[in-house]
Amino acid sequence: MSTTVPDERLTRALAAFLRQEVQAPATAVTDFLDMIIEDARSSQSESMLADLNRMRSASVQLNAFVKSLIQDSSADRQKDETLDAFHHRLRHDLRTPLNAIKGYSELLIEDMDGDGAHPLRSDLAKLKESADQLLAQIDAMAALARREEAGSAVDGSRALKLDLVADVLRTLEPLRVGGNSEAVVSSHILVVDDNASNRDVLERRLGREGHQIATAANGTSALELVDRQTFDLILLDLIMPEMSGFEVLRRLKAAEHTSHIPVIVISALDEIDSVVRCIEAGAEDYLTKPFNSILLRARIGASLEKKWLRDREKKFVADLEQEKARSETLLLNILPQSIVNRMRKGEMVIADSIGEATILFCDLVGFTTLSQDLTAGRTIDFLSKIFSTFDSLAAEHGVEKIKTIGDAYMVAAGIPEPQSDHADRIAALAPRMLEAVSAIAEATDLKLQARIGVHTGPITAGVIGTHKFVYDVWGDTVNTASRMESHSLPGRIQVSAATRAALGDRFKLERRGIIEVKGKGMMETFFLNV
Repeated sequence: MSTTVPDERLTRALAAFLRQEVQAPATAVTDFLDMIIEDARSSQSESMLADLNRMRSASVQLNAFVKSLIQDSSADRQKDETLDAFHHRLRHDLRTPLNAIKGYSELLIEDMDGDGAHPLRSDLAKLKESADQLLAQIDAMAALARREEAGSAVDGSRALKLDLVADVLRTLEPLRVGGNSEAVVSSHILVVDDNASNRDVLERRLGREGHQIATAANGTSALELVDRQTFDLILLDLIMPEMSGFEVLRRLKAAEHTSHIPVIVISALDEIDSVVRCIEAGAEDYLTKPFNSILLRARIGASLEKKWLRDREKKFVADLEQEKARSETLLLNILPQSIVNRMRKGEMVIADSIGEATILFCDLVGFTTLSQDLTAGRTIDFLSKIFSTFDSLAAEHGVEKIKTIGDAYMVAAGIPEPQSDHADRIAALAPRMLEAVSAIAEATDLKLQARIGVHTGPITAGVIGTHKFVYDVWGDTVNTASRMESHSLPGRIQVSAATRAALGDRFKLERRGIIEVKGKGMMETFFLNV
């Protein structure tokens, strides 16, 4: 494997490599030493404390050297520094404290040779092993960098890691001062800061990037603004008089109409507690002052992108809910709510035996002949007005529309849920249906009347079909109700003796007498007076 990294990026790759391969383990060495010192005190091994403290001082020095080396590797002045000087610092500055840590570890372990069960022996052995590994890492890095400079091939796992760093650097194009050339989606941003200079700088900087900026000098003004205007993002200072930024953040997140607005806290406080409290309170991000303008721009872009994604998700969910509601409405125009609920619970076959229900048929007398003189559009318009009115009346009286058959309309009471007053509901509905037909016929200049038939008895009800569902009813009661309608008179409501018995004395009924009903024989019937 051969790695070729341009000179201007080699030092950047080495700096990233140092952070990953040296800084992290060096920090771990210090943390490990802190624990060993704490254990030495608790186990009363005071004789070891002097050497342990020397080792810790060396680890602090090691971390300082690593930090300095990383900064120098990333700085512009490194361009003028030869790689030889860089290699010298890499080998000398880092090896000196590491050798001290390793040497003191070996001395302390030798002192424990007479006490193989000493509680700190294994920890010191691990510490010495970490120092050895870190020294080997530093030597390998220095050799690797020299080979890179010479352009020779480099093999091994460490070369592979440097390859990965270099690949990342190649992938990430250098940031252009003033932002990238891609168009920025304009957003409405609120800047909240009690310092006028800070507000002005942010307003100018973000305004140049195409954003619409509003400013507030304190928390009260900020809350008033968000009540009157819509914002995509809020940049919020934490330290402000009267009302702190933290209190503003809490109020924003507590209010339903502002809780969705992303908030980036910008503060001079860099304590981790402040950061954690703000994030827990709902802040999208946290930047410390003085902030890097490029980093701020990136954080703003990321926050806005997340907001836009959330907004799109909300719209998508709202559209789904709207579509679901539309589908629900269409489904309920076909099936009763309780039947829909049962199907959703997994019932595959829905068939119910109803002990007693009341069925009503309504027919428009002579409409078939009349429709021959009407255009198709006027015919549909008239029937639509009639049946839409019937639908509203049926819903108002709590009865179930079953279906329309041509110019006939069928409803049932007592299904799909039992209703003790099913006959009363139909008896109250029927006269209003006659009135509706008369009113619409008069308004449309059509001479038309309706006749209605009603019967009460047991029925079977259920859902048929697999692609086009239909909720329907069957049984002799349905046939008899149909016969009551066909043998009724225009403008009259004919009911059977069974319905008359179910109604009792609660409605005015006129005895029609015994008539011959096709397919049923002689039957006693009554007219329900309007």
